[in-house]
Order: sequence, then C-alpha cells, then structure tokens
Amino acid sequence: MARSSSPLVNKGSPTEQRRLLRARRSSKRVTALSPEVVLDATLPTTEQQDDAGVGAAATAQKQDATLSDETLAVHAGEKMGKNGAMDTDSIATPIVSGTTHWFKSSHDLIAFKEGRLHSFEYGRYGNPTVKVLEDKISALERAESTLVTSSGMNAIVATLLALVPPGTGHVVTTTECYSEARAFIRDKLSKMGIKVTFVELNDMETLKAVLDEGDVTLFYTECPTNPHLKCIDIKLVAELCHRKGALVCIDSTLASPINQKPLTVGADIVVHSATKYIAGHHDVIAGCISGSDALISRIRAWHHDLGGAISPDAAYMIIRGLKTMALRVETQNHTALRMARLLENHPKIEWVYYPGLISNPWHHIAKSQMTGCGGVISFEVASELHGVMRFIDALEIPFIATSLGGCESLVQQPAVMSFCDVEKAKNGIKDNLVRFSFGIEKFEDLRDDILQALEKI
Repeated sequence: MARSSSPLVNKGSPTEQRRLLRARRSSKRVTALSPEVVLDATLPTTEQQDDAGVGAAATAQKQDATLSDETLAVHAGEKMGKNGAMDTDSIATPIVSGTTHWFKSSHDLIAFKEGRLHSFEYGRYGNPTVKVLEDKISALERAESTLVTSSGMNAIVATLLALVPPGTGHVVTTTECYSEARAFIRDKLSKMGIKVTFVELNDMETLKAVLDEGDVTLFYTECPTNPHLKCIDIKLVAELCHRKGALVCIDSTLASPINQKPLTVGADIVVHSATKYIAGHHDVIAGCISGSDALISRIRAWHHDLGGAISPDAAYMIIRGLKTMALRVETQNHTALRMARLLENHPKIEWVYYPGLISNPWHHIAKSQMTGCGGVISFEVASELHGVMRFIDALEIPFIATSLGGCESLVQQPAVMSFCDVEKAKNGIKDNLVRFSFGIEKFEDLRDDILQALEKI
C-alpha cells in the first residue's frame, strides 16, 4: 500500500517510534538512540522522502560494504532495509500475497509513476516481499539493484533479450557454460539475427581477436563451470571487454554470492539460479540478476513483458533460506575441499575436478577471485559406465538427482542424467564422470559412504 504523505502523525506512538528507529538505522550505523531523539523526530513529507531516498540508499550501500556476508544474509533488506519496502515490526518478513496495490490519492499515484514515491502497483511489476529479497541479494552482491525472477533460466533469457539487440547484437560465450543457456544462445538468438561466437574458456588471445572486430555487445559465461568447475579470470575478461564497449555477464551459481562477487572484480551483470545455494533447501525455483540500476532497469522492462514474476510465497522461502546461506556454504566448502583432497589420492579415482586443489589448473584464478570453491566436485572413477553406476547405486547418503547447493547431498553421473551421446562428445563428458554436490551432512559420514561405495567397483 502506498504511504501517505501527510505529516500529521502521532510521533509518540510506539509504532511510530519503532518506524523512525528503523529509518535511522537504515541510513547509518548507531550504537544507541535515546527515546528523546526518537520523539523529536518528524515524519518527512512525500517530497522530503523523495530527496532523502537517494541519499539513504547510497549510505546503506556504503554500510553494507562494511558488514560481513553472515550479517547481511540475516539482516539486509529487512532490519537494514534501504528502501522501506515494508512498514512492519515483525522479525520475519511478512508474505504480502495481494496482487494489486492501491493509492490514497491521485497525487500519490502520479508521484509513484514519476518515480518520486516508492510503492507498488501490480504483482507482475513488483511486490513488497520480493523487494526485501532483492535488496538482500543486492547487499550480498555489492550491487545497486537486483531483479528476482521465476527461474535461473528466466534470468538468463531476460538478460540476453534486454541487453543484446536483434539484428545488430553480438554475443560471445564459452564452449563450456550452462548447457541450456548455451543452447538458447546458439539456437534462439542466432535466429533473431544476433551474431554468436564461441571461444574456449582460457583462450584470451581468441577473445581479444573477436573483440578487436569491434561489434561485441555482451560476453556471457559461467564461473565456475558445470560440471568441470573451470574458472575464468573475470577481472581480465572485464578489462578486455570494456575497452571495446562490451558488457560482461557472469553466471555465478556454482560459487554463490558467499564465495564470489563478480561485480566487485569488473563484471557488469551477475546471474544466479537462486534455486541452488541461495534458497538452499531444494524446495523453490527462482533466479536473480544483479548489477547497476541502469542495466537492471532495462532488464526489468523485458521481465515485465516476459511475465517471469516470482510468487511472494517463494520469495519468503528464499529469504528464510538465505539467512543460513553463509553457514551452509562454509560447511559445503570445507567438506568439498577435504573430500577432493582425499579422492585425489584414492587408487580408484583417476581425476578430481575442483579449483580448490593446488594441483587444479584453475586454482590460481579461483584463489584470486573466490573466498571458497563451493560444495560441488566432479571426479572420474577408474571404471566404465556400468561400474560407475554400481558405485552411485551403492551410495547410501546422497540422492541420485540433478541440481545442487541444498542441505542434502546429491550425486549424478552426467553421461546418464544430463547429456545425450552427441552432447557428451562435444562437452568432454566421459562415461566415468561423477558430479557430487555436498550438503551439510557430517564430513565423516559422507567420507565413509563414498569409500564403501568405491569398494563395490
């Protein structure tokens, strides 16, 4: 509901005192705020709210930069909310299920349409619960703005359609990146008259040559990649692309905002399948796009047309899941690294793909831009297709399933689950490759389970 611009409120009421206290806390850090200070405060008019909003948002972003991810995951967008998406004293963010919001006056409606009043109009364009989630992700990504969508693929498609013009656009992507995004770029964008160029992930010379042609609109890739967990030097790629006026979009799903913040090293846009680490419980599908206000506004306009809005109930579930993301990811990082080191020296394992290993060819890049390497490892078992199937079937703790990043461990054999025969050959997927997404179970339990299953082959 739109807020009234009337200054005639009871400044001394408990509800108003709490509202004023939250407003002050959102604009600067305070150690104490006396009741006298609260009682002396006055509610600004609509015009004063408009002028103060920009400054408060900027101040809140500076504050966010000084706080840990653990604290931001819990409080950003809520107690530390910079835009006041909700006026509530509930610790848990309420689910605003209404699809339509009303205005107290035509004056407020016009102010909203002109961008001078923060409010909501229709659920496809925005929702208070969703806005809290967007602000929380923005704080974690150090972004000016975030758009939450109905799925990770919706986030990727909306970004590409909004930023790459048909007929004249040119997308450069890598041969190894999210398979459905790669297929959309190759099969759909090319039919719209958009030029598409694929380069190897580590082939910077070819990328430079393509950029020198001067017509690249956007570079897109995944980092780390799925399932081989290769890493691209985001800072270097951003420097090369920006010299030629090209935007850089990084899918950081396998890293999570806890382990990697692409915007801070030069990327223009970061996308996630929020289904994975961000939500973290295998119970909701969503995506998100973070970047500058200008770029997200362009993407949001396309998103409104595509209709990929997330429900308030799903947004609430992600907000709840996000509060423990830092704790979950820390555990998953630790488990995956210990398991990768163990398997690297196991006689029945031929190769381990994990950038946290010193022996990994991508380790130096990961070390330069990541604080942890995530909970997914891939490894090649010393066996053939059916031998690996026996290994997977012998595992007792993980589920045989797609996806990643949740509390429960998941395992899959990409040659059986994710890739057909043609795609396997193109993407270097061997029959003996296993992808393991570690959950938050105890390391020793997972270790013993994997070791006993390896004895079955």
